[in-house]
Amino acid sequence: MFKTRLPLRILASSRLFIPTNGGLLQSISNMTEKNETPANLLKRSNVESDAHPTKRTKSVGDNTEDERRYPKKKVILLMAYCGKGYYGMQRNPGNTQFRTIEDDLVTALIRAGCIPENHGDEMKKMSFQRCARTDKGVSAAGQVVSLKLWLIEDIVEKINKHLPPQIRILGLKRVTQGFNSKNNCDARTYSYMLPTVAFSHKDYNITDKAAFRLDPETLQKVNHLFARYKGTHNFHNFTSQKAPKDPSARRYITEMSCGEPFILSNNEFAVIKVRGQSFMMHQIRKMIGLVIAVIKGYAEESVMERSWEQEKVDVPKAPGLGLILERVHFDRYNKRFGGDGVHECLEWDSEEGAIKTFKEAHIYPTIVETECQEGSMCSWMATLPIHDFQGTATQTRSMKEQKQEEADFAIDSD
Repeated sequence: MFKTRLPLRILASSRLFIPTNGGLLQSISNMTEKNETPANLLKRSNVESDAHPTKRTKSVGDNTEDERRYPKKKVILLMAYCGKGYYGMQRNPGNTQFRTIEDDLVTALIRAGCIPENHGDEMKKMSFQRCARTDKGVSAAGQVVSLKLWLIEDIVEKINKHLPPQIRILGLKRVTQGFNSKNNCDARTYSYMLPTVAFSHKDYNITDKAAFRLDPETLQKVNHLFARYKGTHNFHNFTSQKAPKDPSARRYITEMSCGEPFILSNNEFAVIKVRGQSFMMHQIRKMIGLVIAVIKGYAEESVMERSWEQEKVDVPKAPGLGLILERVHFDRYNKRFGGDGVHECLEWDSEEGAIKTFKEAHIYPTIVETECQEGSMCSWMATLPIHDFQGTATQTRSMKEQKQEEADFAIDSD
């Protein structure tokens, strides 16, 4: 019988299939591996890596145990807070000098075990979105934020345990994965609580503000002026950094009126309600400030019409103390998903009692006490003569700056 000797290259290429009982084939295999080029080795390494991918190791803080125990779901939280002492709603990660509502909220969410600690400075990883950004000192009774949370047991109670008394979570609802509290919001309702002495004539002695009572005729005129805001107007004069032709300056107002006055701490107050599709920064405060200027006799009613036109009009900004975000509305979302049998309607009827209790315990007393002690509205009214409602803002800027230096009053500013 003839013995056939196979070429070495065949033996080398077949080393995975031929038993290596002797040392010859093993030696050939080793020689072949030593003679492989770096390119061939790299190519083979990549193939092996693809065939056996390395499993990713979770970093510290990924809370693997919580991920296994609790599902991460998209929800909305109903919030109420008193804004005094806070620099608005929106958080500025890395800046601890100016405390915001979201600073305390995120801290509470982490301590309650609802979100990973390493996501605290990057809440976009939790799809976090606020419905409305409230300014410095502004309160809310119906703020809504949307985000993904681990749905731990007794979640609302555990979050509130780590929040200060002036911030409360009053409700939680599941929403669709693509829900965005800002983009899905159809309208927002604000209220503004103020002492009625704001509607006194400019010649009234405001040192006797506790004795002032708003008469029905003046209230009727106030509501006539507020009604003029209804509809779509160009509000570029009611905010900053908006050009007259900027399409985003056009806003739609559906309701605005002042309610009947009432007595608190021997002073008369009233509440203004305004509902609109959306509002720009300072817009509501300037809408109220301009009406006050007209009522007091500093400006003619025609200034309102002029403020919606192209020229730049100097519009005064009322203090932020009395402004409250009352409600946010999701009518289109409710119509589409509210009755699908899976998702809840985004209404808060069952939370009405808790909302009222919070306002009466934290928001209203703070507004009344601060106004009576500090007199922010009266101080602001004393600056109204600085404004020239006949000219444009450009023409009167230098005169306004000069008078501002002479004024000895503190103006609340955002």
